Amino acid sequence: MHKVYSRSYWGLITIMGISFFIWSCTSKQKDATKTPNILILVADDAGWEDFGCYGNPYIKTPNVDYLAKNGLKATNTFLTTAQCSPSRISILTGKYPHATGAEDLHMPMPDSLDILPKFLKEKGYFSGFLKKGHLGAYGEAQFDWHQKDLNTFEQFLDAAEKKPFFMWVGFTDPHRPYKENDVIDEPQSPSEVIVPPYLVDDKNTRKDLADYYNYIRRMDAQIGEYLDQLKSRKLLDNTLVIFLSDNGAPFPRAKGTVYDVGIKTPLILSWPNKILPSKKTDKLISVIDLAPTILDLVEISQPRQFQGNPIEGLFSKDPIQGRKYIFSERNWHDSDEHIRSVRTNRYKLIKNAYLDLPLGIASDIGRSPSFKSLLKAKEKGGLTKAQSRLFEVPRVEYEFYDLDKDPYEINNLIEDPNVYEIIENLKIELEMWMDETGGFSSKIRQRPDTVDRYTGEVLDKVRLPEWIEGTDTNE
Repeated sequence: MHKVYSRSYWGLITIMGISFFIWSCTSKQKDATKTPNILILVADDAGWEDFGCYGNPYIKTPNVDYLAKNGLKATNTFLTTAQCSPSRISILTGKYPHATGAEDLHMPMPDSLDILPKFLKEKGYFSGFLKKGHLGAYGEAQFDWHQKDLNTFEQFLDAAEKKPFFMWVGFTDPHRPYKENDVIDEPQSPSEVIVPPYLVDDKNTRKDLADYYNYIRRMDAQIGEYLDQLKSRKLLDNTLVIFLSDNGAPFPRAKGTVYDVGIKTPLILSWPNKILPSKKTDKLISVIDLAPTILDLVEISQPRQFQGNPIEGLFSKDPIQGRKYIFSERNWHDSDEHIRSVRTNRYKLIKNAYLDLPLGIASDIGRSPSFKSLLKAKEKGGLTKAQSRLFEVPRVEYEFYDLDKDPYEINNLIEDPNVYEIIENLKIELEMWMDETGGFSSKIRQRPDTVDRYTGEVLDKVRLPEWIEGTDTNE
């Protein structure tokens, strides 16, 4: 004999079924967002403003702009240094360069340090990196997969299979040298570039900037290919894409300095599966906090080595909490330096060590048309105040700038009595930071320059540091 059920019974069963289905879908989505794929795209020598979404009216970067439109764009993000390999190692270790033991150009990180992919293995991540490493053998060995060819991203996705993945793409664009046969279709016109005040506005500088724009556009096209590959595999929705640069543009008084044009970086986070509560933030952010933020996101406990902290409010409905202070540094990079800086929303204090020498430059900048134009103008006595700051000798021990009024950091206010108290407070903060993070004095060690600071010429008779021999210094 069959049982007869009332309509109310079947209604209850239906409601319970629908509720279970909704709970199941929500639960799966919640679980998925705990282990998102993570794709970090690192430009090499790209200035923070040199993208369409950051206000450059001439350069076409549709794929970076797409990430910004569909994610979070941070407009006040800073690096720990304006040097490529120390910057990348700092991001991956969550430590300031001077604390990693790899603060100089192409210095490999010591075997005592672990980086993000090793920590992410705890959650079953398959890790890889493409193209540029310069992390040292121990650092690179912590990845599961590595290829130099930027066109092998699909091979990495095949190798990852169904595991969540962590991919670090170390572009070499827009790093110098710029070659004519590498230009993209419809190359940038030299008439459509922005010449900053610290460079000479002439034909050679404009052509140099146009070439730089071309290489940014080439990188942007490669990013578009990666996004298309993720879309075709239905992986993009649950992939957190992070875009940033390792240091500022490869021009005099930018790359290799602690001025904003050297240490400020674009930072974009896009994750379709997780609608980020903010589309834009102007809070002060340091990249020292990226590794802690990623581990916090996937619920991995913070390693003791980290000197940064998770960025509060980045992936929640709570307001994003920025930093009060940003700290950065410059060490050996073809020329020796020991520069430290502290920055607030409005002010920056810089401490220099080698006062009897002009600001050190990298060899690729010394060979650039932009630097040669500055030298020609200098010989003719035609430099402006902004341009002549590069060649100042002797330098002062401290520099202080009001960034609201002087964004290019041209007018040093260190002797202004009206800001004396602010300067003294920042000096204290800078010394406290050094003490707390294992800072060392410039007298601990000095290394010889391999490029002439006055002429930009490479000094052939000076031996490169042992860790650089055999590496490609053009990357």
